[in-house]
Amino acid sequence: MNSAIELIKVCKRYGSLNALHNIDLDIQAGEFFALLGPNGAGKTTLINIIAGLTLADSGSTKVMGHEVIQQYDDARRNLGVVPQELVFDPFFTVREALTIQSGYYGIRNNDSWINEIIHNLGLTDKADTNMRALSGGMKRRVLVAQALVHKPPVIILDEPTAGVDVALRQTLWDFINQLNRDGHTIVLTTHYLEEAEILCNRVAMLKQGKLVALDTMQNLISGISGYTLRLKLFPDTLPAELNKKLINYNGEYYLFDVDSYGQIEFILASLRRINIKVLDMNILQPDLEKVFVNMMHNGATQ
Repeated sequence: MNSAIELIKVCKRYGSLNALHNIDLDIQAGEFFALLGPNGAGKTTLINIIAGLTLADSGSTKVMGHEVIQQYDDARRNLGVVPQELVFDPFFTVREALTIQSGYYGIRNNDSWINEIIHNLGLTDKADTNMRALSGGMKRRVLVAQALVHKPPVIILDEPTAGVDVALRQTLWDFINQLNRDGHTIVLTTHYLEEAEILCNRVAMLKQGKLVALDTMQNLISGISGYTLRLKLFPDTLPAELNKKLINYNGEYYLFDVDSYGQIEFILASLRRINIKVLDMNILQPDLEKVFVNMMHNGATQ
């Protein structure tokens, strides 16, 4: 299988800030790949380097085998990027914006593909609406459409569903999944970890500019032991002896980190002793969110 995106020892500094440090990453053609990390981890810097918008201080970056600096035109033609920020031209309609975007890549007579994108992204009734009249969710869908208008083999989605309602989110993922099945490489950054867990085959996690995890979704999740116990209690209080097991309280549910069913019984017995009733209980299996939290707190860097 060929590399869609290849980074070798990529580094980037901003003054004293080490934004990226020795990033080695090989994303294969046809993958649905997750790039995750907290705010400030270096995800956007990495995307900008791949897109040729930011120069790395050192290292090599290629898109479909083309160096992003020396062969910028070839690399950029093979790449579509959906930015996190809502950037749009307020002087054009949706269809005009997509036609102009086609022209940037020297593509003429692109109406059939533009119509298909508009249909699949649920923009048909907004096609002749001025961009400035669209809602935030609609503007974000147009950004996706602009990234796809030249049919790039590699598509980077930077928080594509931020501010998008559930119905529109499903429409977007149905279309993106179809593009992936058709052979397009998809790279996703998102804070909705359940989306990444469902959609992506492999995951890279960044922390303070360093790569702290790179593996298949299955391997990362299967490497996590134990369970999460979720309880809703009445009265809404907790014995002091259970505080060391508590990992979170959201105002309604208590979350406990437990290694075995024996520890679950210990927690329940402690509650029974002081007449605290369990109104609701769930035992949650390890998931990507737990992997992410562990990596951000304890993950070893390369």
